[in-house]
Amino acid sequence: MSSTSLPREGGLRSRLRQRLSRRSLSYSPDARVTVPRNSPGTPSEIVGAVDQERADESADASLAAFPLGDSGPQDNSTTTNISSIAGTSASAIEVAPTPEIEGITVTSGLWSRAYQEAVQSIGQDVDIAILRGENISQLLKELIEVDKNATDGSVFLRGVAYLKSIQVPLEQFTLVLNVAAPLTTLEPITCAVFGVIKGVTAALVPVYQKLLEFYVSAYELLSKRRTRLVLAVISDTGKLTDIVKEFLKQIKNLRNIVEKVKLEITQDIETMLYEQKISQWLGCDKLTQQSRYHYNLKSIRADSACKFILEMAEFKSWYRAIDYQQLLILGDMGSGKSVMMSFLIDELGERKRHQLPQPMILYHYCQNDETGHALYIFSSLIQSLLRRCVGLRKAFIDWYKQDLLTGNFEPSTSVRKLVGFFQRTVQELDRPLYLVVDGLDECDVESRNTLLKSLRGLSHKTSGLKVVLSSRPWADILEQVDGVPRIEIGAHPERDRIICEKTVQTKLAHLAVDIKRLVVEKLSRFAQGSAIWTNMTVELIARRKIMAYGRMKKFLDTMPLPQELSKLYASLFRRCAGEELDAQGMAATALEVLGAARRRLSILELAWAVAMGTADSGVTSIAELSELVDYQGVLALIQPFVACIDFNDLKKRQVIIVHQSAKEFIWNELSQCRSGHQSVEERPTASGVENSVFNICVRYLLLDEINQVPLLSDEQIAIEELPQNVDLFSDIDATAYTTDCSWEKWEEGMVRYDPADRGFGELFVYASCHWINHFKFVTEDPLPELKCIEKLCQPNSIRLKNWASQSSRPDCVVQARYVFDGSLYDPLSITSLYGSDVLLRKMLENCDFESHKFLPNTAMLAAEQVLQWADLRRLRMLFHGRGTARHLQNLGFFRRIIDSWRFPNINSNDDWDAAFDIINDIPDILVREEWGNELLCLAASRGCLPFIQRLMKLAHQNNDLREELLRGPPREPAHQSIGEAALADHVGVVEYLLEQEGIEEHLHHRNLKGENVLHLASVQCTPAMFRALVPRLPGGISERDCQGKTALMRAIESSRPLQTHVESAQVLLSLSTTHQSERFTEDQQEALQMVEQMQDDLMRNLSTDFNQVSLNRTRSRTSLRVGEKEESQNITAD
Repeated sequence: MSSTSLPREGGLRSRLRQRLSRRSLSYSPDARVTVPRNSPGTPSEIVGAVDQERADESADASLAAFPLGDSGPQDNSTTTNISSIAGTSASAIEVAPTPEIEGITVTSGLWSRAYQEAVQSIGQDVDIAILRGENISQLLKELIEVDKNATDGSVFLRGVAYLKSIQVPLEQFTLVLNVAAPLTTLEPITCAVFGVIKGVTAALVPVYQKLLEFYVSAYELLSKRRTRLVLAVISDTGKLTDIVKEFLKQIKNLRNIVEKVKLEITQDIETMLYEQKISQWLGCDKLTQQSRYHYNLKSIRADSACKFILEMAEFKSWYRAIDYQQLLILGDMGSGKSVMMSFLIDELGERKRHQLPQPMILYHYCQNDETGHALYIFSSLIQSLLRRCVGLRKAFIDWYKQDLLTGNFEPSTSVRKLVGFFQRTVQELDRPLYLVVDGLDECDVESRNTLLKSLRGLSHKTSGLKVVLSSRPWADILEQVDGVPRIEIGAHPERDRIICEKTVQTKLAHLAVDIKRLVVEKLSRFAQGSAIWTNMTVELIARRKIMAYGRMKKFLDTMPLPQELSKLYASLFRRCAGEELDAQGMAATALEVLGAARRRLSILELAWAVAMGTADSGVTSIAELSELVDYQGVLALIQPFVACIDFNDLKKRQVIIVHQSAKEFIWNELSQCRSGHQSVEERPTASGVENSVFNICVRYLLLDEINQVPLLSDEQIAIEELPQNVDLFSDIDATAYTTDCSWEKWEEGMVRYDPADRGFGELFVYASCHWINHFKFVTEDPLPELKCIEKLCQPNSIRLKNWASQSSRPDCVVQARYVFDGSLYDPLSITSLYGSDVLLRKMLENCDFESHKFLPNTAMLAAEQVLQWADLRRLRMLFHGRGTARHLQNLGFFRRIIDSWRFPNINSNDDWDAAFDIINDIPDILVREEWGNELLCLAASRGCLPFIQRLMKLAHQNNDLREELLRGPPREPAHQSIGEAALADHVGVVEYLLEQEGIEEHLHHRNLKGENVLHLASVQCTPAMFRALVPRLPGGISERDCQGKTALMRAIESSRPLQTHVESAQVLLSLSTTHQSERFTEDQQEALQMVEQMQDDLMRNLSTDFNQVSLNRTRSRTSLRVGEKEESQNITAD
């Protein structure tokens, strides 16, 4: 080339660079093909859409798949010219797509990067060649035109033809990448797709290199004169031939890679589209929701509390069986069934690793929402099955499409269709399958029936299927799975402790060790197998931010019901009872009966109680009531609230509330859950529940039949008289009850009876034995009518005898535990013993105790019953009652109180202050009716010092009462207070009375027999009594009674133990020597003569001691008298 051509080439280069720069700046991103995310179309549909968008491209741009010419060096992120691109490193130019960006678009970026790397490997020669041509597409067109007359079989034309032949596959490959890019954000194959893109880029680089070499050489040839001639000469040989051969080799390699990648991505797209369709038809979040719930259970699970189930014989038999098996896990509400099922799922998953072929595990958790519906259950199970068996997806798609052709527009909404597909698929599996379904009781009835029916269908056709179900022990469920092996999750102290420790460590890890220990100890003791209560209580502690030991102890002592648990109970009640008022009434009545029951009830007892509680007032007989009993309906309404039940024995006492927290809900919040009972002003209380159960029992006992025939037949009464549990051929006596033996143990083997056989129904036993227990808790309005209590307790009625007789036989043993005398009881005595203060006060104010409904002298009889068996505070109520006061405000009432106090074995109540304090209310009566002195003497004779102290305290404040208590008129047949106490040997009472001011009249009192207090003391002959009395009454020593005897003589003659009366005599002698007189000396001599006549060494020693003491005292007095005489004489002499 001449030198003059260089400037033109430079000018041309400059102009072409400017044009290239303008084209780069004018590049529009709209030319890219973007496939929306989650496109529902098939690959063919997507290709059609893309082809439609490219319809406006030039038909002669057949090689547009390659970024040759203008498009070659361009990239979406740059506008630099070719020279700048050629001088830039590939790493700086490459812009890798990121999966996080929605709607990723892959257009010419991949080809641009490969092209740029190829340009960099060639160098500046490529730059010149590119600038001289419009683009490679134009160049190849020119080459084709130039070589039209060349041989058709030339290598060059074959290369160009082959290049054109791969245009469509390469364009399709580009399209595949464009389609795959947005879908990569849906599944984990994203990384794989972009790895493929990098591999294709590497394969494209050598192709571009050879293509550019071909372009350079062809351009040089076509740029010279006589190009056609030269091309014809070298068409089969030379540089172009070698380049084209190498180019074809690299193209072949690229084609293999493209075909492989195209197949892999097509398969991935097919898989993604299958999953998209399956999720669209069956729901996209079911498996995610189930998986999340499973891992939530796992996070709170204490495996050591679940491992016991692996050692159960039922589980081992189920696991080792080679044919179809079912296993049922039973547990009360909140017992941890779901956590146990999560443990089994993980345990089976761990064990399957060591099995060939490996079993498949499908699981589903049913909850109180849509997850318990059959459609949701089978959709979830099918999705899980297709996830684990990828090969089944196409079969499901084909089945679904085939079903669509039959006119069923939504097969996924048909439970029957899904069940059919699931059953057929499970039957065709070539490996074992574990199916775990939790919460059978959470399903609605129709869904539960569908699930169990489908499992029964599989049981006959699928030997490799093993099923585990969990449920609360509901009657209808147990009936449907009758014969299936069962494992019951019951309360166990050690398991409760493990669960508490795990929960506390998880949610209260920040607390001090001693506080956590306190929480675990307290909660595990009250858990009673309720894991849900433990969990919610710990959560309540965490919400309240309790961290101090004292505050925590106070919280644990009160233990309030967690609000979340209360909401759960309310939700369960509404779910079971529904919106029907009748159903709500039955459910509420049943729960109230169980919440207040004093023992476990039988199924029939509960059903009869509910029937009685919901019956109208027109039902007056047991025959009428029996027609309303529906035990199955009652249990169906309250199943979540009751513990495990054995439905095979309807009379077994077994029905109880599942947990104490449920009882608290019943007592305090149940009434607010019923329709029309949401009044905020009337808050429910435990007393209201007691009222309901009390009314049920009373109404039942007032039914006609119970007042018509006696409880026991004549034969049973005869049996009662016979010895019970006796071996006629043994010499051992009949078993006797002892305090270390329970009544149940003692009554084993005894003859029993059934009140239902006498026509008394199934609630008679509980009503008779426990209505009085509810009686004392009836404290709030509306109070029961008094006429009902009067009728129930009418004296000597058959009704009273029947229920009282049954009360003494709580377990229906013919032999009574205690004797009940019905003639001693009437409405007032029963109410005084067992009724509440409110009801007793109401009866005292409103009843006519003179009527035939009450026993004669009913007030005193009631007081006597209270003194023996009841709270002594009731005495004050009787004492001041409107109809009983005039019968009790007398000396006889207090005599009964004091006499009862003397025998503490009769009444174990130690609170006698309540009885004694009544005296504080009547000082005016004591004075007015003048029986205060009698009361003091009575108390002194009984030794009732607490009562005497109260009287004297009142006397200090009331002079009139003081005069009444200490008055001295002779009590001819009896003694005064000190004499009464001395006679009964109450030393403490005598000492207390002697300290009282004005007591002298009582001290010097002598009765008609001439006895003073010393004479009376000689009866018991207690030395301490004489030591207390003689110093205050020295003259009494010489006083003689009507028989002419002194206290000393009576002490010597006493029949008390010898040592006692000898010591008493010594006391009298020693004290009397200080008060000797001529009269007393004569008495002493007489007493000594009596001693000498007694053939007893102790008495003789007493005489010797007395003589010596008397001689010494005589000498002392003689010396004293001589001294006094001499002193008198000296005075006279002076």
